[in-house]
Amino acid sequence: MKVYRIPEQLDTLVFDIDGTLYTNPLYVFEQVDAQVRHFAHVTGVSEKKARWQIHRYRKTWSEQNGGKKISLGNTLVAFGIPIEESIRWRNTLLEPDRYLKRDEKLRAAIEKLGSAYRMVCVTNNPVVAAKKTLAAIGVDDLLPDVVGLDTCNKSKPAREPLDAAMKITGSEYGNCLSVGDRYDIDLALPLELGMGGILVDGAEDIYGLFEILGKSR
Repeated sequence: MKVYRIPEQLDTLVFDIDGTLYTNPLYVFEQVDAQVRHFAHVTGVSEKKARWQIHRYRKTWSEQNGGKKISLGNTLVAFGIPIEESIRWRNTLLEPDRYLKRDEKLRAAIEKLGSAYRMVCVTNNPVVAAKKTLAAIGVDDLLPDVVGLDTCNKSKPAREPLDAAMKITGSEYGNCLSVGDRYDIDLALPLELGMGGILVDGAEDIYGLFEILGKSR
């Protein structure tokens, strides 16, 4: 965990989901690879070549943009796959129940955080797919508000999903904290907008988040 900034008047937590609210590298990989395999199918190339094409594009983009990372959704746009198509792919292909299970420690942590803060999830998956994941880890009832890829048809990092989160919670950027596992995707823009930011390695870091936030006051 790395704490970048915690607002003095913190009232809202903005959670990423994948790799943040659960720790399962296999499913994090599968979410990407399932789409890459489907990309191979629809474009008529081998899965190996599709993986190479996507990897090469993301690597080159990163080198040309100061080491920043680009989301898979925005990468696919560069290959002629619009965000709307990515949404359909993800809703069909992603199966979190096969990889994830209910996390009682996470549930207790989210309940405690919910007693003190407003909460919203902002994810690069569509809302339906995201809610399947939240249900699989047992916190869908505690985190009902989700801004997904299909909310604004914009993939993080983009301001539109964050603006949507502010409308849902009624908060302001300066009073919000973004919690995610990827700096460039989940934290860089929120920090630029005046939000706080905490980089986590997975669900284990969420377990003690309430205490960390309390100590910061």
